[in-house]
Amino acid sequence: MEAVVPQRQVYLSIPSSDYRLISSISRKMGWTIHRQRKSGLERAIEDVRAGRVYQADSIEDLMAQLNS
Repeated sequence: MEAVVPQRQVYLSIPSSDYRLISSISRKMGWTIHRQRKSGLERAIEDVRAGRVYQADSIEDLMAQLNS
């Protein structure tokens, strides 16, 4: 019978440059890493706030914007 080891979840914010180091250490220790991903709605709201929203009057205008 296997012993149940209590687990605790910890959330860290680390620089991208250190991710590989932390990842290799966690594999050696038997830990798991779950990256929190933003939903499409969260990314869309960030785009609106940053001004990355474009409008087109017609399909021709849209195609001209995409080709330029």
